[in-house]
Amino acid sequence: MTTQHQHLVYGRATAHDCLAFADAGTATEEAAEIRALAAARTWGEARQVRMTHLWNPAGPEYHDPEDGYADDKPFTISEVRAVEDGTWPRMVTERAFTLLPQDLQDRYGKRQVTVHDGDYLEVPVAGESELVAELRQRGYEVTRDDELINQLDGFSLGSLTA
Repeated sequence: MTTQHQHLVYGRATAHDCLAFADAGTATEEAAEIRALAAARTWGEARQVRMTHLWNPAGPEYHDPEDGYADDKPFTISEVRAVEDGTWPRMVTERAFTLLPQDLQDRYGKRQVTVHDGDYLEVPVAGESELVAELRQRGYEVTRDDELINQLDGFSLGSLTA
């Protein structure tokens, strides 16, 4: 059993009704990138959103201005193909595969397979206190933030601009 010095943020992911985990060191910045794209008013603004942690699904390589996505055309994030398809942002519930130790994944979670978006780890909310206690015992700093987890998941992306 190895000791970690990693800070995780976690919360109840509404879309899958289970716990999800993210790296606290980048989670806030990733959520800000998602919100910035959602707040863009035109395709030109959306293309200009700087992404450090994520890729920009409104970029010219995905939505060419010559194909009807002119810079001055009104932008709605729900019209972005990757958002419509559910591939952007990535499911926050799949991050547990890389963030949680394998033995805790096996004990507290169950791999769920989706047809289009890949696998995710379903960690029932009922196991929260035991899992968090084990993580802390192993040296993890663990903070709950449901709102941040759901922003990372892109839950209700259309309403982020409201």
